[in-house]
Amino acid sequence: MDLKGKVAIITGARRGMGRSHALKLAKEGAKVVVSDISQEECQKVVEKIKKGKGKALAIKCDVSKKEEVEEMVRKTIEKFGKVDILVNNAGIAQFVPFLEMTEEDWDRTLDINLKGYFLCAQAVAKEMAKQKSGVIINIASVAMGQQGIGFPNLVHYCASKGGIVGMTEALAVELAPYNIRVNAISPGMIETPMIDPLKSDPKMMEAMLSKVPMHRVGKPEEVSNLVLFLASDKSSYITGSTIVIDGGWLAG
Repeated sequence: MDLKGKVAIITGARRGMGRSHALKLAKEGAKVVVSDISQEECQKVVEKIKKGKGKALAIKCDVSKKEEVEEMVRKTIEKFGKVDILVNNAGIAQFVPFLEMTEEDWDRTLDINLKGYFLCAQAVAKEMAKQKSGVIINIASVAMGQQGIGFPNLVHYCASKGGIVGMTEALAVELAPYNIRVNAISPGMIETPMIDPLKSDPKMMEAMLSKVPMHRVGKPEEVSNLVLFLASDKSSYITGSTIVIDGGWLAG
């Protein structure tokens, strides 16, 4: 799944799954823009990529701010000349009981998790439309509603992830004439800082794992393998899909 000559932007790439996606795509030959809210931490990922003889650029960006998103895309074009792949990965998950959830809690989660995906996809798609090609991969979650799972204390998070799935399907239809493919990935429990609150409570963690047929937490690299497949030409007839990677959680 060679990505030589491709340029990829990964948001939320300073740690966790985003960092893993950046390293994976760079290893397969893509020039990678590592984006997140900390320039210093993004630069550490870039240095690791460069040590592996890859090419990368660190760009500080708050995806909830349109001007910063547009600046990120502008700097990418300035440095690498184009954008072929966007991995919308930036997101937050704050555990708050619904009856105690504030409007600020709701707005912050939706601004980053959903509006941020919209802003990044729109800015990048405008460039992809010019070249008549591109791939957008949106990271959702098994907490996406419908056949997904509803999590207590994460109403705002679940709403945002369900919105991502709906947006993915609509974008796939609208952008297909430009040869832009749009898909979503819905991970289950993955070994990232986002599940630290669960890990701090062994009983809760065991209760969650008991629902997973494979009875383990997934590795970021396992999700990155799927990102690589969707980013490559090997998935050239896949668009508008949401692919679950959860150790069998939803099936169980």
